Order: sequence, then structure tokens, then C-alpha cells
Amino acid sequence: MADSSDANAPHHVPDGRPVDEQLADLRVRIDSVDRQLLSLLNQRAQLAQAVGEVKKIDGSPVFRPDREIQVIDKLKAANPGPLKADSLGPIWREVMSACRALESRQRVAFLGPAGTFSEQATIGHFGSSIELLPCPSIDEVFRATVAGSADFGVVPVENSTEGVVARSLDLLLQSPLVITSETSLLITHNLLRKEPSRQGITTVVAHPQALAQCQGWLSQNLPDAERRPVSSNAEGARLAALDPSLAALASERAASQYGLHVVQAAVQDEAHNRTLFAVLTHPDRHTQSAPTGNDRTSLIVSVDNRPGAVHDLLAPFKAHGVSMTRFESRPARSGQWEYVFFVDLSGHLQEPAVAKAVEELRGICSFVKVLGSFPVDKH
Repeated sequence: MADSSDANAPHHVPDGRPVDEQLADLRVRIDSVDRQLLSLLNQRAQLAQAVGEVKKIDGSPVFRPDREIQVIDKLKAANPGPLKADSLGPIWREVMSACRALESRQRVAFLGPAGTFSEQATIGHFGSSIELLPCPSIDEVFRATVAGSADFGVVPVENSTEGVVARSLDLLLQSPLVITSETSLLITHNLLRKEPSRQGITTVVAHPQALAQCQGWLSQNLPDAERRPVSSNAEGARLAALDPSLAALASERAASQYGLHVVQAAVQDEAHNRTLFAVLTHPDRHTQSAPTGNDRTSLIVSVDNRPGAVHDLLAPFKAHGVSMTRFESRPARSGQWEYVFFVDLSGHLQEPAVAKAVEELRGICSFVKVLGSFPVDKH
């Protein structure tokens, strides 16, 4: 039997050095690298400030999503490892966000309150060096962005399980805002509650989309609980923090924000449940992104109510080899049973085939609104 004093002896590695000595050496080297990184980050920040001064000459925008995507893609292509390529995006978005803030700290409106998936998507897209403006409704996100109290607005437009967010599409038709970029988020709904168990839950409160996305799990596990729609999942979490009979469907971020237990994680019916968000701005504050090679062009169009009108609408895309990735109809709200169509095309408006197809559309359609050409989110 080994002597009990061996338990207090230093552990050794193959080179014979004690582990604590080796860790101490590695930590000194990490500290040295950290100081080098800090110096390089400040050099980058100085260059970003110089870029900002040049941009002021021609009024170029501070935020260029196409440029930021190109930067990240080049770094991923050059990455020798061991960092995973997927880890580079979040790191560099934070670096670029901090550098952008030296030019101008941008204000971004989103569907609040704090703790919503919209907030999570906003920070994931812009980085954390922004001024967040939580809004009580999608309508208010649009209003704040149109009025200029926010530089950008972030709204959900489509969920992979439940389809389009109708209110966002309706407001895109009515407002002057354009889409400057997009971002998608993996949506994980958790059952949150003040108490650490399901016992005593009488009502589940959440945004209607979240209730729909979790209806199978709720029917099986909480069949007698009322399902009460509220303006946002974070609002549901806030209410659940005030009343132990309530449970919310929301993110872990909301659980932390409102001091709730995660009673059951990942209760959404579809494991790969994603929501696509549009990043909006006013055209007076927007310069069209340059083509990146992986872009989307979004349109709203309307045709006269006549035989063959929709067929004619689609013909230019086929003629010029342009792929259509969305074709969604919505009431025009004119009271005349008229409809508008939301159309997404693969490609950028500066590409000849897309430009020609859209130009032909203008001769066919009674209404054409280009919402924007922007980089496709790669998630």
C-alpha cells in the first residue's frame, strides 16, 4: 500500500516536471499573448478610426454587413486551427462592434423587453457594443426606426416551424424601411418558472409563435394548463417571476434575467427550430451592400387581377435564370380582395440577370418595391 503522504506529492507529467510548474509556465505565456492581442486590437481600433474619418468624406455608413461578412469569411478560410471556424464569427463580430462604437455607437430597436430571442439575435448580429432599444411590439420597432430614434430595427420575419410572421410582412409593405441584412437564430424554448418543478402550473404565458411551436409538448405534459398569449416571451418570463402559478416559454437568457428556474429545457416540438430576423433601416441612412457572391434580393410586387397575371409575374425569373426562394401572398388591405406578393430571389440587384428580371417586372406589375439586396445568413 502506498504511503498516505503520496497523496500530497506533486503530480508529474512525462517530462518529469510537476503539473503546477508546467501550468505556471503556460499561464505566463498566455498572459504574454494576451498583452500582444491587446496591443494588436488597439492597432486595429486605430485603423478603424482612420477608416471612419475617410467614410465621413463621402458619407459612407458605419455598419457594412457585406464587408463584415467578407472579413469573417477570409479569416475562416485562412484559419490554421485549433480554433474552430464557427468560433471565429462571434469573436470578430465583437471586435468589429467595439471598433464601430469608436465611430458611432449605434442604436438598435428590437422586440423587447430584455431577454427576448430578438435581443439575442440583435447582439449576435451587431455585437454588444451598441445601444439597445427594447420595444413593446413589432409596430414600435418599425416606428422607432422610421422616426430615427433607432439607427436599425430587428424584427422576426419567418420561423422554420410556423412560417412567416405576418405582422412584420404587413409593416414592410406599409413602411419606407428597407432590409440591410438578415440573421437567423436557433430557437430553444425552455419551460421557466419561479418554482423548480411543474407542480401547480395553471397557465403557460408566451408569445403566440412560441405557444404554437411547443403545442405538442404542452398537450402531452401540461394538458390542463391554460395557454395565454402575451407580447413577447420575455414578457411571459417577467410575469412568471411575479406569479408562481405561471410558467413561461423563453430562453435561458430570460431565465437569468428574471431569476427563474429552467424546469424543462428544449420543449419546442422541432429540434432544428430557427427564426429568421430582418435588419431594417431607413433608405436615407442606407447605402446598398455590395455583392458578396451569396446574396438575397427581397421584393414586394402586385399585379392587376386578370387571367394569367401571376404566370406573367414569374416569367422574367425563368427567362433570366433567376432562382426564386420565396413567394408569399398577403392581403393588400385595400378592402378589394387584392393581394401583394413577397418574393425572395437568389442573387444581388447589381448582378445583370437579377437586374434585368426586376426591370422586366416593373413593366408587368402594378407595384414593385425593392426591399433590399443583402448577404444571406449562412446558419
